Amino acid sequence: MGNEELARRVADELRWDPKMDSDTIAVDAEGGTVTLRGTVGSLRQRREARKAAERVYGVVDVFDDLRVTLLDEHRREDAELRGDVLQALMLDSVVPSTVDASVRDGFVELRGTASWQFQREEAEFVAGNVPGVLGVRTSVILTSPAPYAPEVKHSIKKALERDAKLDADRIAVETINGIAVLSGAVRSWSEHDAAVTAAWAAPGVTAVEDRLIVAY
Repeated sequence: MGNEELARRVADELRWDPKMDSDTIAVDAEGGTVTLRGTVGSLRQRREARKAAERVYGVVDVFDDLRVTLLDEHRREDAELRGDVLQALMLDSVVPSTVDASVRDGFVELRGTASWQFQREEAEFVAGNVPGVLGVRTSVILTSPAPYAPEVKHSIKKALERDAKLDADRIAVETINGIAVLSGAVRSWSEHDAAVTAAWAAPGVTAVEDRLIVAY
């Protein structure tokens, strides 16, 4: 597929997604790598634009150069915004109470500890959905309740084999001191995300090194 055709398909997918305002997003493609440029009205729209691009067949990587630009009526003072972020985190039962947030110029930094990666991801997702947030940085440290064990590598491989979306034979897994290293090729970004999620779910894993490539 040529670069122009791939860019057109991504632009079509952005227009197709009802969650997106695609009029302010420009799309370029080069060798399977798609670049998104322009402005969006919220951090959630920025996330959705990347997801939309990754859904398109032929996309091997996405470079997100989008900027979040708020209308004047959506701009908030940092103290007020922090209060809303903390309230949203508290109301979400998945986010542990050990996660705190600070805000500077509309950008949120999450600090503290969590037991699992899904809790850290949930905190980032919740904070990013608060109106007025321009960006989220996560400094939450994982303190897994289960110690790292030699059989973690085997358990991750078994999880990959159980997932109907994955061809586990194409994915190599190595582990060392709580770090899971994934390498090999997957057939889509949904496969990529499923493999990374499976690795994060293993007890004792505190980091995932993603070396997977998307190969069609």
